Amino acid sequence: MAFTGFSDATFRFLRDLARNNDKAWFEAHRSTYEDDLLEPSMAFIETIGPLLAKFSPGVRAEPKIGGSMMRINRDIRFSKDKRPYKDHLDMMFRVGPVKTSPGYWFRLTPKELILGAGMHMLDKPELERYRKAVDADPSGAELAKIVTKEERAGYDVGGEHYKRVPAGFDADHPRAALLRHAGIYVGTDLKVPAEATTATFPSFCAAHYKKMAPLMDWLSANVA
Repeated sequence: MAFTGFSDATFRFLRDLARNNDKAWFEAHRSTYEDDLLEPSMAFIETIGPLLAKFSPGVRAEPKIGGSMMRINRDIRFSKDKRPYKDHLDMMFRVGPVKTSPGYWFRLTPKELILGAGMHMLDKPELERYRKAVDADPSGAELAKIVTKEERAGYDVGGEHYKRVPAGFDADHPRAALLRHAGIYVGTDLKVPAEATTATFPSFCAAHYKKMAPLMDWLSANVA
């Protein structure tokens, strides 16, 4: 299936869904969802997969819901917001076999494109490995250089969570800020680019992901 771009109908469906976020409306427009959102999304995933594999071997680009295509249904069990559907398109491209593997993520709204890479929240074993790697040389120094380079390239670095350096590490550690992280990721928020409606969109996104790949490599080697 060739990706030719997300059409005006894709963005119109997302805008309409935001205004009519209920099951009855969605079911009445399910064919529109499948034709205008789901079908081009699967083609996008199939197209970007080989591009990502060039710099992230082992990346999983799976053209299916629950694979790289995230479900449009929202998990409302523990949320005050009871709207049943997302009014945006989400994808995830994991580099590794499990759900906690580092990943490249993609979010498309009618107004915005969000691209990112890394690990949002580290579980306890991962966090311990992360801190050990940050503390050690040369792995910690390597991460510091990666973060600096990403910031200079215009990407935001996130994941700093704790107010203090964790116990067992010097408060004046040269990488104290990195030790205060509960996850680490890079990303950018953009206005929807003109490329989004063309066949060049996967290449546009992959070019950003390639610049984020050094962090992914570091996480795969030291944390995942």
